[in-house]
Amino acid sequence: MSDFENHSGTRPAAWYEGLTEAPGSPWADRPLPPSGSDYRTLTYEVTGRIARITFNRPEHGNAITADTPTELAHAVERADLDPRVHVMVVSGRGKGFCGGYDLSLFAESDIDSGATGAPDGTAAQSRVGTVLDPTVQAQNHNPWGTWDPMVDYAMMSRFNRGFSSLLYANKPTVAKLHGFAVAGGTDIALYADQIICAADTKIGYPPTRVWGIPSAGMWAHRLGDQRAKRLLFTGDCLSGKQAEEWGLAVEAPPADELDARTEALLERIARMPINQLMMAKLALNSALLAQGVANSGMVSTVFDGISRHTREGYAFQLRSATKGFREAVRERDEPYGDWKRAQFEE
Repeated sequence: MSDFENHSGTRPAAWYEGLTEAPGSPWADRPLPPSGSDYRTLTYEVTGRIARITFNRPEHGNAITADTPTELAHAVERADLDPRVHVMVVSGRGKGFCGGYDLSLFAESDIDSGATGAPDGTAAQSRVGTVLDPTVQAQNHNPWGTWDPMVDYAMMSRFNRGFSSLLYANKPTVAKLHGFAVAGGTDIALYADQIICAADTKIGYPPTRVWGIPSAGMWAHRLGDQRAKRLLFTGDCLSGKQAEEWGLAVEAPPADELDARTEALLERIARMPINQLMMAKLALNSALLAQGVANSGMVSTVFDGISRHTREGYAFQLRSATKGFREAVRERDEPYGDWKRAQFEE
């Protein structure tokens, strides 16, 4: 067969053939990358051209642990390197996407007893004796001790580094939100290239009321200055429908249509050639980078640490330790009228 007869231009719409599907592909005789899961906080699966990363701690609202950022970054890298994958989607099992950091483990900890909620296993052992050691971090957050802000920053900046893999991945990333995406959960979601959410999803950062600043620093980049300040000056949340109206989400269908609408979006993206997707993302990311995304994350991470070591921050921490984290959160949110308001009515 001549070179002309074998040329992709002789086949209809050959530009839609995947990297592993076209005749003469460099991957033609190569084994497929593994697509199974071996994570503590999430699952990973490849179906067709879509990599599916799903937070898998539903009994804890998919709350963030020390394993979450490293596992998310690892899964994103797997998808980025897999020639079958055109797009990746991040979602959560259970009642919501992600309820933020598992702060109850820390805020209620007895520092003297070393009860820090550290996970068991190899991942935990690799953190022993480092700045990520949970006992070290608990002692650094002792209200009666001396706080080293750079020990705090060394930890939190690495959480951000893992979450930002969604932004810095070469391939498109989609965050599928339902139920709630609050506090640290928004640090993850706002790094995605596209957000699609159920209309009744609760989205926001209530910890700006006390004991927190969104360390990813993405709100102004996603919503603009005034709307970002509207949320962070009050700790108020948006519904999924409002998120769509404000331009934070690309779609906000009713909850029972979220799966179908997400799959439709993923299929449209996945049809595109990988190189086109990569070039479009890199070109558009250049605008975000020029806005100072990295600098916003650095400043916000430092301020997040400071917010946990103010007079008010220590009061919240001690209240959590003596009365329980849920009670402290109730006292924080009840004056705003949104305590236990898990979802918005459609």
